[in-house]
Amino acid sequence: MTTTDVRVIDRDLETAFGGLTPTQMKVLEGVNSGLLNKQIAFDLGIAEATVKAHMTALMRKLNVHNRTQAAIAAQALTHGLRSAAR
Repeated sequence: MTTTDVRVIDRDLETAFGGLTPTQMKVLEGVNSGLLNKQIAFDLGIAEATVKAHMTALMRKLNVHNRTQAAIAAQALTHGLRSAAR
């Protein structure tokens, strides 16, 4: 993978994350912290089924297939933003 490929992927991730709602971002933060849907639901004061719906939507927007990939994408974006700020 070239540096250009990485930049394109970073831009794609930034665009995808920009399309997430605030609640979807909070759900993703919970997933990235290793929380279960039940724990995320409790923390956000919403139903577990609502968390599942948000997960489905954000995984579709991020073009990932599972929670682990979603968390990795979140970490990649966070790491990329930290690197860009230096």
